[in-house]
Amino acid sequence: MASPNTFEVTDANFQAEVSQSSTPVLVDFWATWCGPCRTIAPHLEAIAQAYAGKIRIGKCDIDSNQMVPMQFEIRSVPTLLLFKNGQVAGQLVGAVPRARIEDLISKVIG
Repeated sequence: MASPNTFEVTDANFQAEVSQSSTPVLVDFWATWCGPCRTIAPHLEAIAQAYAGKIRIGKCDIDSNQMVPMQFEIRSVPTLLLFKNGQVAGQLVGAVPRARIEDLISKVIG
């Protein structure tokens, strides 16, 4: 679920919001029934706030949007894909610590 610091990624808006974004985008592929997804949600919210203007955090509910997860062969949730210039620049799977997410981001934004 999107919040004030994150945005919803859908099959309909993926191209405009992620692929064509000039700012790197970290997309959280999640589901409402997923416990580990709820575990990392506060980390993503904090990262979205801490890195505002440097990276955007999007959330894609795999139950409501099936085309984008299928396109990127999402087989497990949570899966985080980091996009830069419309291309996948990194991936994390599972409820990883905030430090691992920030390490991935720092490789893309410096």
